[in-house]
Amino acid sequence: MSKVIRFHKTGGPEVLELESVEVGAPGPGQARVRHTYIAVNFIDIYFRTGRYPHPLPAGLGSDAVGVVEAVGEGVTDIRAGDRVGYLLGPQGAYSDVRVMPADVLIPLPDGVSDRTASTLMMKGMTAQYLFRQVYPLKGGETILYHAAAGGVGLVACQWARAMGVTMIGTVSTEAKAEVARANGCAHTIVTGGMTPEDAAREIPKRVREITGGKGVPVVYDSVGKDTLMASLDSLQVRGSLVSNGTTSGPVVVDSTLLAVKGSLWMTRPAMVHYAAPRAHMLAMADELFGHVLAGRITGEPRQSFALADAAQAHRALESRQTTGATVLVP
Repeated sequence: MSKVIRFHKTGGPEVLELESVEVGAPGPGQARVRHTYIAVNFIDIYFRTGRYPHPLPAGLGSDAVGVVEAVGEGVTDIRAGDRVGYLLGPQGAYSDVRVMPADVLIPLPDGVSDRTASTLMMKGMTAQYLFRQVYPLKGGETILYHAAAGGVGLVACQWARAMGVTMIGTVSTEAKAEVARANGCAHTIVTGGMTPEDAAREIPKRVREITGGKGVPVVYDSVGKDTLMASLDSLQVRGSLVSNGTTSGPVVVDSTLLAVKGSLWMTRPAMVHYAAPRAHMLAMADELFGHVLAGRITGEPRQSFALADAAQAHRALESRQTTGATVLVP
């Protein structure tokens, strides 16, 4: 039997329930994984609330690390006893053991602990595809990154520093600004208490001051609706807005506005389109773990909750009480 968090209707954290389910042997192309740590990501909230529709009842979570207990027929590059992590595949990571497709599992190298990998699997791979694929940074750029003290944000701070990129990061409190700077964010803008109208005025003003009036070539914006205008007005002519999240609400843009603001580019990327095929996903992980093993990127959970307390973890994340990565421990 496996302990698993499921929900039978969409809604607030209270819809998350701890249940027991039978877990059998893995079938062809599958593996059974016993989790050691399960990452909590903001996208999990989108599934729970119904923003991202999913058939019900449903499991939750797409990001965890653990040990392979058994593999099914046809699985050749993963073996029982391997330490693995994953960030793609069917929902259901909020569990102590599960059967899942083996081709989404990423072997963890010696020297990278399960605890570290749990903070870096989704978040580190997200930083990789944002910085190395969506808008490939070369080093020397100055960029704007929203939510710089979040789970992905702290990895992005370190990756930017490792590449020689100057990051301007927005954060909600001075305490979070200190954490972001400690991780490599060169400049911070504290937005706590700002209305979207305030942000639209103050963030571009600070960005222009920092960049000598030029603005930045790219903005990475995981906040969405509340920071849209601030992001657009911080860009150089022909700059790029990478809209990689919508924590404040969905983004709706009149394409004419992009022309008026300077012939701007905008994209809404998704990991699934950047981490395929499997060989490419493994190469992305190799680059990430190379930084980790070299000491350029580090990561440990800043908040831990028992699996049974998943609802409490969601409340903390939604209320912006967290900094960095949050995990569940089976």
